[in-house]
Amino acid sequence: MRICSELKGWEQTKTPGLVCADRGFLWEARMEQKRVGFIGVIIGDRGRQAPRVNELLTEYGDLIVGRMGIPYHERGVSVIVLIVDGTTNEIGALTGKLGMIEGVTVKSAMSKGSDRGAAS
Repeated sequence: MRICSELKGWEQTKTPGLVCADRGFLWEARMEQKRVGFIGVIIGDRGRQAPRVNELLTEYGDLIVGRMGIPYHERGVSVIVLIVDGTTNEIGALTGKLGMIEGVTVKSAMSKGSDRGAAS
């Protein structure tokens, strides 16, 4: 470990993958890449589960690029599909909290990388 000179707080150093902590030590840190993906949410009892689902979607709104919700009356469920952009930790936190709601099923898929600048 090397010592940082006079950096205060958490500041990014010029060396990729290194972060300076407030006590002056240089810590190795992985810069987690953002990924694009989708989350599918199936809600069994909309009247009971929808308020909590919507609370979480509002809480994690900065990750959500797009949202489509469809009530599927013939099956008695509601389906929400979210397009998301965030780190795997951020998206995992959202899907984990959604999945803990009774009567809610969640599945997700993520891109392999940031997908920035990909050819169309």
